[in-house]
Amino acid sequence: MRILLVEDDVSLSRFIEKGLREAGHQVEVVDDGRHAMTLCLTEQYDVAIVDRMLPGLDGLSLVKALRAAQVTTPALFLTSLGGVDDRVEGLEAGGDDYLTKPFAFSELLARVTALSRRSQAKPAETAPELKYGDLSLNLLERTVMRQGQYLDLQPKEFRILELFLRHPSRVITRTMLLEHVWDIHFDPQTSVVETHISRLRNKLEKPFGDTLIQTVRGAGYKLEFKPSESTL
Repeated sequence: MRILLVEDDVSLSRFIEKGLREAGHQVEVVDDGRHAMTLCLTEQYDVAIVDRMLPGLDGLSLVKALRAAQVTTPALFLTSLGGVDDRVEGLEAGGDDYLTKPFAFSELLARVTALSRRSQAKPAETAPELKYGDLSLNLLERTVMRQGQYLDLQPKEFRILELFLRHPSRVITRTMLLEHVWDIHFDPQTSVVETHISRLRNKLEKPFGDTLIQTVRGAGYKLEFKPSESTL
């Protein structure tokens, strides 16, 4: 099982991570909600264990945002807020289970396993082809077509476009692109993202006289069709 652990208490996160790894699971640990949001939008996890009290973006807001973005990864809230109202609030925010601190690791492991089984029982959705308007990307053949024409994309350009097509009309930040395409989890202080976006735009837009990749000032980019002025 691939598990995302979102916990800012270092000693507790190390304890949980060690136990989960000993149980044979892969574990990725982050200590703030914003980083967790980026990972959940770009990576696939079987279960997310989320502390409610987090820096950057609290756990409740994180899960709400993920559900609004149609991310269905099962989420287990792990928190010291154990009142009935707290539990109800967590479940209504989109959480799938709720465990209060202190807890027995055996119970945590049992709940995580149950959530994973529940998720795997749902029919898997396969999408070998991603489409947006007249643009299509075939994940099996690694090809891209627009208006019946094959586009020659480099591997990094293909991965950028795949990310955009998985989240059309949604803002994709520079950080998300660095993590998804280059597996870089820090700002390298280079223009690598901007350079590749420019090259991708030339291939996707220039031959067709319109705009597909919009720049969202101060936020990032999004895939959204905008016709040229001559067609308005």
